[in-house]
Amino acid sequence: MPKDGGIGASSKRREDVRFLTGVGNYTDDINLHGQAHVFFLRSDVAHGTLTSVDTSAAEGMPGVVKVFTGADFEGVGSIPCGWQVTDKHGEPMQEPAHPVLAQGKVRHVGEPIAAVVAETLAQARDAAEAINVDIAELPAVVDMKDALKDGATKVHDDLNNNLCYDWGFVEENKAATDKAFEDAAHVTTLELINNRLVANPMEPRVAVGDYARGTDEHTLYTTSQNPHVIRLLMGAFVLGIPEHKLRVVAPDVGGGFGTKIFHYQEEAFCTFAAKACNRPVKWTSSRSEAFISDAHGRDHVTKIELALDADNNFTALRTETHANMGAYLSTFAPSVPTWLHGTLMAGNYKTPLIYVNVKAVFTNTVPVDAYRGAGRPEATFQLERVVDKAARELGVDPIALRRQNFITEFPYATPVAVEYDTGDYHATMDKLEEMGDFAGFAARRAESEKNGKLRGLGVNCYIEACGIAPSNLVGQLGARAGLYESATVRVNATGGLVVMTGSHCHGQGHETSFAQVVAEMIGIDESMVEIVHGDTSKVPMGMGTYGSRSIAVGGSAMVRATEKIINKAKKIASHLLEASETDIELKDGAFSVAGTDKSVAWGDVTLAAYVPHNYPLEDIEPGLEETAFYDPSNFTYPSGAYACEVEVDPDTGKVSIERFAAADDFGNIINPMIVTGQVHGGLAQGIGQALLENCAYDENGQLLSASYMDYAMPRADDLPMFDVDHSCQTPCTHNPLGVKGCGEAGAIGSPPAVVNAVVDALQSAGKDVTHVDMPLSPDRVWAAMNG
Repeated sequence: MPKDGGIGASSKRREDVRFLTGVGNYTDDINLHGQAHVFFLRSDVAHGTLTSVDTSAAEGMPGVVKVFTGADFEGVGSIPCGWQVTDKHGEPMQEPAHPVLAQGKVRHVGEPIAAVVAETLAQARDAAEAINVDIAELPAVVDMKDALKDGATKVHDDLNNNLCYDWGFVEENKAATDKAFEDAAHVTTLELINNRLVANPMEPRVAVGDYARGTDEHTLYTTSQNPHVIRLLMGAFVLGIPEHKLRVVAPDVGGGFGTKIFHYQEEAFCTFAAKACNRPVKWTSSRSEAFISDAHGRDHVTKIELALDADNNFTALRTETHANMGAYLSTFAPSVPTWLHGTLMAGNYKTPLIYVNVKAVFTNTVPVDAYRGAGRPEATFQLERVVDKAARELGVDPIALRRQNFITEFPYATPVAVEYDTGDYHATMDKLEEMGDFAGFAARRAESEKNGKLRGLGVNCYIEACGIAPSNLVGQLGARAGLYESATVRVNATGGLVVMTGSHCHGQGHETSFAQVVAEMIGIDESMVEIVHGDTSKVPMGMGTYGSRSIAVGGSAMVRATEKIINKAKKIASHLLEASETDIELKDGAFSVAGTDKSVAWGDVTLAAYVPHNYPLEDIEPGLEETAFYDPSNFTYPSGAYACEVEVDPDTGKVSIERFAAADDFGNIINPMIVTGQVHGGLAQGIGQALLENCAYDENGQLLSASYMDYAMPRADDLPMFDVDHSCQTPCTHNPLGVKGCGEAGAIGSPPAVVNAVVDALQSAGKDVTHVDMPLSPDRVWAAMNG
């Protein structure tokens, strides 16, 4: 059968049929026979001692099955952290216990204190209101720098202080870096904030726990980006359930953006309660709960310094960052401001000396963890803002300054411990200048001025380390899990394939793009390939989807497994064609003998694998199924250059984005349409951070932006038409597809482009403004313009 589509084709997303017709299967669609519902009673104060939790009235209310408190979880494990960071003195981070339900104290608004399981959700909610909780309120610690002062109230009484770790990287560079600043011809300094964000996927988190008493088997249905990791963490470290007795299923998931990577208390609770109640237990988060229970993102405060010589060459970079951990350590939280941030501070530039210091701080706020880009956006924002500020201070063109300092020879070992295998930063900048019509900017600015508006142009470059791996390296850096990926390819007798992958799809289009890869390798129609994911009982152990790793790591595992399939199929074909195996070729779904017209179709070979009448069984065992695990030797390094044009209303401070161009290098492209969609989504989220979104607490630890009334999500009219290009391709040199990640790039490159554009607009009008912190809300911009 001739192939249709394959690698490089914009095949339509097959999964969209069920999503658009309303027949997707999300976790909230799962309703089990006899299930009960849970409602969590959450703390309304940020910090306090639990003096009493009286559940007696609630226990007698209609429909109540059981009421749980922290006392029911004594002896149950703590919610684990999956990454340990060692500080600059060689000491491990401070790592507090994280109970399923609060024990002794509450440490952030939204922490669950008690849980009511009842016949209906309404009954559970009513009973929760009858629980009498007495909390002796304590001072809340919200500001990170205040949290580190002597005498500050401790978030965790059993820790030495509120400092999780004080990380220096690369510590051996510090003295030389400091000396380079002393000798510099020019030093640019900038203090900035990476504002705290709430991920807000369309589908809130859901958990359904089930227990089969006859077999002592647990099942958790959950909204997860990596079900195998949830099974490992929850089974081994929290509830003590053997993995072969615990099944985790993540069906269709409506967006994640990082916030659904982590193991949460509600998942452990529903699994525990299902056994305790001997019936299924279901929880669906409300949007209000999501604001105070989903892990937040970003929240860094940074001072960055850039040293240059007399010829404007970058000589050294130095940063000091305070990174908010919140009240507890979420699953991968410690790695985000360290290994996912510090290792990217070289950016696209050949800066010879870099030193990064990060102080991670506990506060009485919701835990903070990875959010789209995870560490890479924070690094890029710092770097690209300080480079832009340096250009303005020196009176040189921002693009020329960047080009002068670009890395041009590859592979390139940075001073922050990573090696870029390939790239062409001049090519992406060339493409950006073509797309952005910079020559016409002066005329557009003049037109805006006629209309009473200020127009600005901002550019930036980014590089991203993604396809997170290898396991050996990240293990040395503190990861408590491997970061490989797996795939099993099962060929049916009639030639169709089922590919079972440890990667998980929650909006990326894996079911389409993964099928394209396998179909291309064999030369069959994509419709003959089915992708299965999200069920630990069906797919081999895998690490899930995050860090733009799915095609680079998961796709490579599929390639390796498919190669095994093809090699075995060639052996079968050689027997059927009575030819040497070395002479067998596979093209367009048929095996042929090189130099002859003898051939046999793919389906005939697969049938023979299961009906082995024509070859000796002692040489080839029946069946056609193979598994492969892939552990990369390095990250992949997508890169790009972005340009943003804005108009600023001088009367109100309102910013509108008029043009946005993105030139990306993602290596080889599997499905251009899907890649473009991924970039569009990332740009929308990055622009949301730059202009609108801000997760704000008051001094008492109360979340001020706890609903869409106060948390400003980007809407269609906040965004322009995007001009996106990914034709600058330098294929990755160390994975079989030559691919790089693409899903997070837009969120990494867009915030500094927007802020650079606004600063340019204000400075062009003679305003003495060197920086405005995100989000660039009208009041902040107006205040900056007016001193």
